[in-house]
Amino acid sequence: MKVVVSIGGSVLMPEPGSERVSKHAAVVEDLVAEGCRVGCVVGGGGVAREYIGAARNLGANEIELDQLGIDVTRLNARLLIAALGEDSVTAPAHDYEEAAEALRRDGLSVMGGVAPAQTTDAVSAALAEYIDADLLVYATSVPGVYSDDPNEHDGATKFEELTASDLVDVVADLEMTAGASAPVDLLASKIIQRSGMRTIVIDGTDPDRIARAVRSGSHDGTDVIPTSAGDEPSYWALDDR
Repeated sequence: MKVVVSIGGSVLMPEPGSERVSKHAAVVEDLVAEGCRVGCVVGGGGVAREYIGAARNLGANEIELDQLGIDVTRLNARLLIAALGEDSVTAPAHDYEEAAEALRRDGLSVMGGVAPAQTTDAVSAALAEYIDADLLVYATSVPGVYSDDPNEHDGATKFEELTASDLVDVVADLEMTAGASAPVDLLASKIIQRSGMRTIVIDGTDPDRIARAVRSGSHDGTDVIPTSAGDEPSYWALDDR
C-alpha cells in the first residue's frame, strides 16, 4: 500500500518541543514496518505564519513570503526526520522525483514545500498523484472539512463525505495568500479531483488517528471519495484495527 500523509506544522509541533514529533515519527515507522510505503509532507504551521507575518510587515512580496514558508516547512520536515530511525531518510526531498526514489528505495520519504504559490496541501496531492498512491491522508488541526471555519463560525457544518467536485466547491472561496490556513486548499482539491485520489481529512493531533485511517479507513473526519470508487478498497479489508 502506498500512502501520502500530509502533517500540518501546527499538528506536528504546536509549540516548541519534541514529544508530538516523536509520536508521529513512531506511527510512520510502524506503518513502514507493516509494509506500507509512506510519503510524509510536513507543513509550516504557526511558526511559518509568524515569520510570514513579520516579513510581510517588513515589505516582502508574496513570492518572498512563500520562499520563507518553504524554508520553515523543510525545517519541520527535518525535525520529523530527526525522530525517525537511523536507517531512515537523512534530508527532506526537494522535488517529487527525489521523493519517489526514496519511496522505491527505503519505503519512506519526507518533504516540505516545493515551490512558491503552492502549499504543502498541494504538494501532498501532487506527490500522491505522482507516485500513484492508494490513499492520501490530511492530518490537520480540525476534525474534517467544514462549510465554514469552525474556529470562527459556530454554525459551521462538518461534511462526513464529499466527492472531489464537492470539495472544490467548498474551498473555492478560500484566501490564497502566503500563510493562509485551511484543511485543504483549492489547488490541492483540484489535483485530488483530477487524479481521482481517495482522500481522508482528519484531526491528526493524535497520531494514532492517522494509523487507524491508513490501516482500516476508520476515522471521524471527512472522506473524499472518487466518483469512480466502488467497494471499499481491498487493503482496508486486511486490517480492521
